[in-house]
Amino acid sequence: MNAPSNMGNLNNQERMLQEEVIDLRQYWRIVDRFKWRIAALSIAVTMLTAMVVFSMTPRYQATATLMIEAEQAKALSIEEVYGLDSSRKEYFLTQFEILKSKRIAERVVEQMALTTHPEFDPEQQSKGFSLRAMLPFLSSNEEILTEEEARQLKLQQVTEAFIERLSISPVRNTQLVKITFESESPKLAANVANKVAEVYINSHLEAKLEMTQQATSWLNSRLADLRVKLEQSETNLQAFQEAEGLVDVEGVRGLASQELNEITEQLLAARKELKQAASIRELVTVRGSDINALASLPEVLNHSVIQDVKRAEVEASRKVSELARRYGPKHPKMIAANDQLASVESKLRSEVRQLVAGIESEYQAALTNERALRDELNSAKGEYQVISRKETRYQELKRDVDVNRQLYNAFLTRFRETSETSDFEAANARLTDPAIAPRKPAKPKKSLIVALAMVVSAMLGVMLAFLFEALNDGVRNPDDVENKLSQRMIGLLPWVEHDKDARLGLRTFFESGQHQFSEAVRTLRTSLVLSHLEKPAKIISVTSSVPGEGKTTVSENLAFSLVQMEKVLLIDADMRRPSVGKDFGLPVYQPGLSNLIAGSATLPECVYHDEQSGLDVIPAGAVPPNPQELLASPRFATLLQELGETYDRIILDTAPSQVVSDALVVSRVADSMLYVVKSDSTRQKVITDGLGRLLQVGAKLDGVVLNQVDTSSKSSGYGEYYGYYGGRYAYESEMPADSAPAKANSKERAKEDRLEIA
Repeated sequence: MNAPSNMGNLNNQERMLQEEVIDLRQYWRIVDRFKWRIAALSIAVTMLTAMVVFSMTPRYQATATLMIEAEQAKALSIEEVYGLDSSRKEYFLTQFEILKSKRIAERVVEQMALTTHPEFDPEQQSKGFSLRAMLPFLSSNEEILTEEEARQLKLQQVTEAFIERLSISPVRNTQLVKITFESESPKLAANVANKVAEVYINSHLEAKLEMTQQATSWLNSRLADLRVKLEQSETNLQAFQEAEGLVDVEGVRGLASQELNEITEQLLAARKELKQAASIRELVTVRGSDINALASLPEVLNHSVIQDVKRAEVEASRKVSELARRYGPKHPKMIAANDQLASVESKLRSEVRQLVAGIESEYQAALTNERALRDELNSAKGEYQVISRKETRYQELKRDVDVNRQLYNAFLTRFRETSETSDFEAANARLTDPAIAPRKPAKPKKSLIVALAMVVSAMLGVMLAFLFEALNDGVRNPDDVENKLSQRMIGLLPWVEHDKDARLGLRTFFESGQHQFSEAVRTLRTSLVLSHLEKPAKIISVTSSVPGEGKTTVSENLAFSLVQMEKVLLIDADMRRPSVGKDFGLPVYQPGLSNLIAGSATLPECVYHDEQSGLDVIPAGAVPPNPQELLASPRFATLLQELGETYDRIILDTAPSQVVSDALVVSRVADSMLYVVKSDSTRQKVITDGLGRLLQVGAKLDGVVLNQVDTSSKSSGYGEYYGYYGGRYAYESEMPADSAPAKANSKERAKEDRLEIA
């Protein structure tokens, strides 16, 4: 299964390769067909280019190399004044644009007085073609300029021409830049290139000096203003200190802050004491006059005096309890112990009453103390705020003095730096390689231009050849007959050299030097006979699309080739523009086809016998007013039937199918029809229309005869084929056409043709 598939792929590849080869050969044939015209175009363009190039004025180019410094020499660090950062890539790009700027160009033009130089001065240059000069009567719209305006206009024109000749090209990955200028004078080109570098360097120095001077002037004016501001701020600060009596604002503010903190702490402690006293006072108020209840309060019990009395009471109570176990109530010791206990209890109640009275006093004292401290705190706060406001104002005035002093010192320092460096000239670039006058011109490169013109013109010629070939829809070769006309090519007749305005000679078929043409006619004869082996075509009609395609020539030579084997009659059925009688030298009054059909002449009177070839000819006869009616009449068909009994072949030379309808009428009685097409002449649409008309009426079209094919070129594909005839039949070319051997050879050749057809 894989083998057939592989074989199919190989066949497809071979077919594609063959198609590609055929396409390449076709292209080569097109080039070969137009080679002399391509060569003529190339030579003409090359010569014209050479004339123009060698008449051009040579131009010279001189180049100077400039190095732009990345780190410029500085006396002090004042680069901020210039606003340039040479460490950035944009710096170099900016310098390149400055070199190409119009300002630099104008300064060079002015310094070198190029406005009066013959090469740049518009007034000294030759005037070109001017329509106004040719037609002086045309109105002039030129504006009248003043002397200064005219000078500026001239400077602008020269500057623009200067910039067009100037080329600035930086060297990649370096700080170098090439300055190239083009001029008709080598010395001027070198001088201008060097001058551009010089003007650029001086321009930078001048701009630098100008900026320094401007900066110095501006700094000086700002220093005066800053000095006044500094003095005014210092005066304001001093006046404020004197008015407020301030010596050490920070110390005073610190003391006030410390005092305010102490009062705040005392007030917090007093408020705590007041809160405690208020709590005790509230409890005492709630318990009222109950001594026992008051004595049980934690604030009372925790008092040291109360605690001592409580211990004494406990001791007296314990003693009474011990004595009660021993003695009776009236025992003196018992009475003394009870009295002691009662005394202790009385003292406890007395101490409680005193302590409660002291709690009220402590509360009132704490309340008074809290109020006093609160008033003192408010007073301290007011004093602190006054001191803070004074300090804020003081700091504001002091900051103003400090800022003005800093600005003044900074501007004073920059002013002194700028003043000291104003006369320091450090160039930002230097000329590393000055331009020298070139010895050889850079433009025009005459040999290169001429060679390019030759190559380009040849390529243009080839393109035009392909264009003409694409636009040409004529029929040129057998492939075109099959592809464009969809018809079979039955014969091909080569081009035979003859006078341009004259017709091909009648006896060309018999000339010994035209064996190629003769063999082509015989090939046509053979193809025609082989096309009708079963039923020979007795009546053969020959037509074409338009006049001038060689249908009459084909008819005559086909008759010459057939008469060598058969009895043949040639009839000129083109009664509108008859040519056969004229070719055979018959007089104009010779009766012919029109006379036979009309019945005004007999057949013997109309038939002319050519002794040299043995061919019978019936000319067109008198030109009738209605040729088509004669050809369509039954008498014409009857005449052909009668002639068919006498002759083996009857060849009808009819009118072109696209001009008149005679060929359509004749096609009804013809057994075969040949359609003659002149190679590379008639348009495809005209031919297809003519063929279509014949096919619509059912004409028995055997094929197309391609006439006047150029077979001299090898690229056409016919040279090798037709060259074969030169070797096989060269012996015929050495004999006279009317000699006995030549006639014998002709008869022998006819016999061979009969055998070949058989």
